Amino acid sequence: MNYYSALSFLALTFLGAHLGRGAEAPTITISKSDKLAVAIGTFAGPDGAASAKILQNDLVLSGAFNLVPVTGAGLVITGVSSGGGLVGSVTDRSGKTVLNQTFSGTARGKVHAFADAIVDTLSGARGFANTKVAFVSNHSGHQEIYVADADGAGLHQLTNDGSISVGPRLSPDGRTLLYTGYKSGYADVYEIDLSNGARNRMIKFPGTNTGASYSADRRQLAVVLSKDGNPDLYSTNASGGGARRLTRTLGVESTPTWSPDGSEIIYSSDDRGTPQLYRISASGGSGRAIATGHNYNTEANWSPDGKRLAFTVRDGGTLSIATIDLAGGSARVLTAGEGSAWGADSRHLIYADGGALMLFDVQTGEKHTLVSGLGKISETTWSR
Repeated sequence: MNYYSALSFLALTFLGAHLGRGAEAPTITISKSDKLAVAIGTFAGPDGAASAKILQNDLVLSGAFNLVPVTGAGLVITGVSSGGGLVGSVTDRSGKTVLNQTFSGTARGKVHAFADAIVDTLSGARGFANTKVAFVSNHSGHQEIYVADADGAGLHQLTNDGSISVGPRLSPDGRTLLYTGYKSGYADVYEIDLSNGARNRMIKFPGTNTGASYSADRRQLAVVLSKDGNPDLYSTNASGGGARRLTRTLGVESTPTWSPDGSEIIYSSDDRGTPQLYRISASGGSGRAIATGHNYNTEANWSPDGKRLAFTVRDGGTLSIATIDLAGGSARVLTAGEGSAWGADSRHLIYADGGALMLFDVQTGEKHTLVSGLGKISETTWSR
């Protein structure tokens, strides 16, 4: 039972006893901004101060915690950080150890791993501090792809094609990235190994090869190919071979996204005029329209928990980020922007807003700027 579950159990026990006495059920209002009060205590070691600062930012971005002084905290976080190692601990007010673990990695990586362990232990959600984000920017004068940590640190330009590099999609584990590049003079799909920069021209059929996306288990790709005439949706194996055609429309398909279990794909198509979203079995069949209430829908991204879809809508010339519950319900417009992607917790989204890469907490509405000053940003992607 995580910390939140324990608190909920106590609350329900009290409520049950209260109702058992025949009293009228009270109205309980839980604010979306409710957060667990934690404090960052002493961080010893040569890297202690720097690690504490990184951790503080990670916990703020998680949206799960309210950082308070040690004297007012129910939980205190401490650590010893040196070189490639960090020993992190969380204790409650009575001194009981809630979490004690050793983490290894880079100066930032070990702290991100500790932050994710704190989020998982105390809230039960998946942390996203130790993940990667990527996006397209025209900062160099060309459309190139940039990669950073989930907090915006470690930002660097990944491609230097000097032409057009678009459609980035990080693998779920953040080790590789797919994109569409025109380095050969044609639209081909490339895969880059982020550990060493090695690049493989993976899908190069005659015509256009765009929008490649990994399935959650990395065993399949979804991609839009025009090798048989019209830009239709295909699936391939992990190496880009064995292309299987899934759609046969007169429109243009784009931006496919996989269900977490790999059984379905959602994509955008303008087969009926303006771009709309469709859901299709990964084994083929007919695409089923998803009713969003908007005339322009594209750049869909399926949440890791499988429950929601984030996508870009256009109303009156303005691009906005919207979400919809796939079990039913109306689309909800969240904020102006484009090209959103879910984080591992299925609660946070990144998206592009002009010249900024933004983080949005769907539960509270809080926003944080992760990257800015790189010209026009678009087409975000996030590992899980």
